[in-house]
Amino acid sequence: ALETLKMFEKKDSRVKSAAATNLSFLYYLGNELEQATNYADLAVNSDRYNPAALTNKGNTVFANGDYEKAAEFYKEALRNDSLCTEALYNLGLAYKKLNRIDEALDCFLKLHAILPNSAQVLYQLASIYQIMEDPNQAIEWLLQLISVVPTDPHVLSKLGNLYDTEGDKSQAFHYYCESYRYFPSNIEVIEWLGAYYID
Repeated sequence: ALETLKMFEKKDSRVKSAAATNLSFLYYLGNELEQATNYADLAVNSDRYNPAALTNKGNTVFANGDYEKAAEFYKEALRNDSLCTEALYNLGLAYKKLNRIDEALDCFLKLHAILPNSAQVLYQLASIYQIMEDPNQAIEWLLQLISVVPTDPHVLSKLGNLYDTEGDKSQAFHYYCESYRYFPSNIEVIEWLGAYYID
């Protein structure tokens, strides 16, 4: 894939930008951040209005820990294409890292309107409500999430934990048992179930 895409580097700016965007993404997936950054820069310089190029550039900056600058690239990508879901999702993550929780929530709620059955978006919404210390809303979003991915042991144990925190032991027991059924090696779940049976 890398060899094929490198053949397009010498073409006109649109083709060069598309090739550089894909090369940047491949290097990013391979955790070669320096190369990913170089190709992200080339993609953006070849076509400043390419939302995928701007999103990739934001990703490389995000990976280096500069969440504020990453957010700027994601916002620019969204100005060029308001339906660029990757940019909107990553903008939500950047705001979450910056502890701008209300803005992160706004991003994920917009995404939920576009992608109502996205497991990642539902998980982020639950996570944000947990940060906001609203366990009832977090539980609501997690219940929606398990309707999409009913066998995810991590989500099931998270639900068990939230119900336990709320004092609903029977619901907590149900979800911890379900989590254990799909992944019997989670020590935290085993410990909780052991303590429950002792009680």
